[in-house]
Amino acid sequence: MLCNDQLMEQQDHMYKINSFHFWKAYWIHMRPYLLFISAVTAWAGMSVAPDYQLFSINSILTFIALFFAYGFGQALTDCFQVDTDKISAPYRPLSKGIVSTKSVATVSITGLFLITIVLVYLNLWNILLCVLSVAGLYTYTFVKRRVWWGGPFYNAWIVALLPIMGYLSISGKSLSALEDKSLQMLIVLSFFSYATFVLIGYLKDITADRESGYKTFPVVFGWNAAVWVSDIFIIISLISCFKLVQHDLKAIVISSIALIIYLTGQIYAHTTKQKVETNTVLPVTSTVRSFILLHLAVLLAFNPDNISILIAAGLFYIVFEITLAMRPEMGQI
Repeated sequence: MLCNDQLMEQQDHMYKINSFHFWKAYWIHMRPYLLFISAVTAWAGMSVAPDYQLFSINSILTFIALFFAYGFGQALTDCFQVDTDKISAPYRPLSKGIVSTKSVATVSITGLFLITIVLVYLNLWNILLCVLSVAGLYTYTFVKRRVWWGGPFYNAWIVALLPIMGYLSISGKSLSALEDKSLQMLIVLSFFSYATFVLIGYLKDITADRESGYKTFPVVFGWNAAVWVSDIFIIISLISCFKLVQHDLKAIVISSIALIIYLTGQIYAHTTKQKVETNTVLPVTSTVRSFILLHLAVLLAFNPDNISILIAAGLFYIVFEITLAMRPEMGQI
């Protein structure tokens, strides 16, 4: 235990919210290279809604709000996982002790609250989804730590709310929008493709999670079992995507590229002789790239003749790759 003097000295070395250094540190916790996940998931949801227009006010507000949603949510969950992050991700500011969990949590909750205001303004029904998502983020670490099968599914249902939010914000409909078969299939795609990312992502934290008492699937059942289960998730993701995009050649090509990227990462994960954290970069980045490409394929399939959306999707992916290449720790995703 730290004495009062030690606590005060530690606090003196922490960046305050009103300093530039704090915001630079907070940006690291937001994982800017992963903001594209929430953005593209919501974007796909918007695209399947009736009367979607790329440059409408509702589209722009929804995209901006949900672009940052992942970052605020990720920073919030980091506040509850400092124990394992100190081992697996010592570069993060919370792990280094240069920002306080209170400050990071305050900014995260404030950011999520502001996003909720925007989404509720666009559609009152979003309040239910926003409350559910924040509650899910708050309780995720509890589930991850204690329930071996719960982590990927629990995290994935939160992400699967994003296409619904995007759809509601554009269409103005109530939750009866869930009767839309395309939206239903997109939810399945988002759920299982993100569950894949989470499960494969746990591989890079096996040692840290084991030492910290987290009962994740790879900790309980090992590397090989996690990869085989993720194969099943990928198959479900691809089936749901191809059902959505089967009428558009461009989208089929992009989905096929995602399949190849998936295969590259999964084959490596299955065949690598050293099943250790340092060999997880390719499998994990493959799941992220494929997730984004599958959702962009849906976007294009539902707007087949819109050149502006094609250009926007291309730029979106290019910026994602640039941001991914600039992440602070190349061994972490």
